[in-house]
Amino acid sequence: MNHKKEIRDFVVANFLFEDASRLEEDASFLDTGVVDSAGILELINFLESAFGIRIESDEMLPENLDSINRVDAFLKRKLSQNPERLAGKCPGTQSA
Repeated sequence: MNHKKEIRDFVVANFLFEDASRLEEDASFLDTGVVDSAGILELINFLESAFGIRIESDEMLPENLDSINRVDAFLKRKLSQNPERLAGKCPGTQSA
C-alpha cells in the first residue's frame, strides 16, 4: 500500500506552509530545510500514532525518514512485520 499522500499531507500541514508542489518525493527533508531534527521527532510521533507502529531508536536514520519515498518504503517494511495492521485490524485486538 502506498502511504505517500498521507506522509505528504502531514509534512505540508506541519512544516511546509508555502507551495506544496515544490516538495519532491525523493528530496531530503533535512537538506532542503523542510524538516529539522525536531521535526523528524514530530514525524516519528505521527507515524507511530497514525499507523500503529513502534519506531526503535536504531531505526531513526535518514535512510528511513529523510524523504517521502524513504518514509513510505520504511513504513511498508514496518507494516509488513505486522500483518494484522495491514488488514486494518488494531494491534492487540482479537476478532470475534
